Amino acid sequence: MTGSDRATRVCFRLQVAAEHMDAYRERHAAVWPAMLRAIAAAGRRNYSLFLDDDGLLIGYYETDSVADADAFLAASEVAAAWEEHMRDLFDGATGRADQTARVLPEVFNLEEQLAAADD
Repeated sequence: MTGSDRATRVCFRLQVAAEHMDAYRERHAAVWPAMLRAIAAAGRRNYSLFLDDDGLLIGYYETDSVADADAFLAASEVAAAWEEHMRDLFDGATGRADQTARVLPEVFNLEEQLAAADD
């Protein structure tokens, strides 16, 4: 979804290594305040992470510009440090997780379909 009055919804997936599940949860129980501020300053809102028992990590956020948010975080020293701090927790990590996550295509949105049905 794009447009001047609507945010883009982004969903992504990563795989946390089974042996690092507890460490992943611990680190996300107290994310660095500077990292929290960087995410917000990048323009990401309504950001959530979901972790399944098999290590499947699903992330979701909304932003007005994916490109601008990505560029902001790519240039952020604190984001680089956070990603390095997290790097060892992912299966097959070949770079910064925030730059290598697989983005999932959206196939359904309740509000959009309700609006279309009401037209």
